[in-house]
Amino acid sequence: MQFNLNCLAATLSAIFALSLVSPQLSAQQSSALRAAASLPEAPQPPFVPAASSEEQTTGQQSQNSQPSSSIDSQQETGSISGTVTDAYGDVIPGAVVSLEGLLPADHRQAVANDTGGFAFDGLRGNTSYRITVSREGFVTWTSAAIALPPGQYVLLKGVELKIEGEQTSVTVYGSTEQIAVEQVHIAEQQRVLGIIPNFYVVYDSKNAVPLTTKLKFKLAMRVSADPVSIAGVLFMAGIKQAANTPDYVQGAKGYGQRIGAISADSFSDILIGGAVLPSLLHQDPRYFYQGTGTTKSRIRHALSSPFICRGDNGQLQPNYSSLGGDLASSALSNAYYPQSNRGTGLVFGNFAIGTVERMASSFAQEFILPRLTPSVKRKQQQ
Repeated sequence: MQFNLNCLAATLSAIFALSLVSPQLSAQQSSALRAAASLPEAPQPPFVPAASSEEQTTGQQSQNSQPSSSIDSQQETGSISGTVTDAYGDVIPGAVVSLEGLLPADHRQAVANDTGGFAFDGLRGNTSYRITVSREGFVTWTSAAIALPPGQYVLLKGVELKIEGEQTSVTVYGSTEQIAVEQVHIAEQQRVLGIIPNFYVVYDSKNAVPLTTKLKFKLAMRVSADPVSIAGVLFMAGIKQAANTPDYVQGAKGYGQRIGAISADSFSDILIGGAVLPSLLHQDPRYFYQGTGTTKSRIRHALSSPFICRGDNGQLQPNYSSLGGDLASSALSNAYYPQSNRGTGLVFGNFAIGTVERMASSFAQEFILPRLTPSVKRKQQQ
């Protein structure tokens, strides 16, 4: 019992002591809380939200796409095209066109079409190419290096083939006049079948120089006075005599009259159309042989020669000299033809005949006579 009372007393004493200490602890705790509230807040680390799995995937794809895009840009294909021509600007179909690149896989080959055109498509960008063009009878042509940017189209110009073995037939002298004299001398050696004069044709058109006035008259007189030309006049007079045209009498007198009329026609035509007008108008009276290009272009060149000529300045011009010579010669024939043959019909009839004869002659010069002219044939074989 006494033990219980002692325990109870001890318990009550402890409770009383705690009641006295409790206000002090509460005051101290309150003071401590106020001090903690007055302290500055500690800096907090910045909050970065974590990227979602979708955003992470998109970022990775974006990074991966950058080099892929660069590669695609480099692999954009381009093309190279052009047209094969000769030294006179005429197209050369059938030429073999080869393409070489940095890699063996870049090697390609094509054949120029009917218009001389060629094209290589689907070529790798950011690389260098070289074009080689070859054709039988021509010197092989090779381009400089062609840089092809990605996705670009390059039109190659100046693809010009020169005739294989082409040589100048004229020795170079100190002046243009001396060169022209030598060219006329060469022309005077040109005879069809080695007999008939073929002096008014230039086979080396690229190196031809303009004739002086003196040379134009000299060439006209040389053709007119050639023995073969005179024999041709006598032969044509016999044909006219047999056909009884113009209306001269028959017999020796009529034959002589026809010789005179044909001689006057021929001489006035060649003098006016080959010397006088070309000198006044600064035009070249000669026919310039083309010899290369398509058959169509050569026919066009030949048949247009009575209407288009080369000026002394090297430019193409209307052929006033040839047309004017034919017209003037036809008009002069009214002075010595029989009265029954004179008139407008004679003038324009002879003019038309003269023009057609020139077209036929030019056609023969382009396609037939070079093979029948020994001096020209030798040069072509060389």
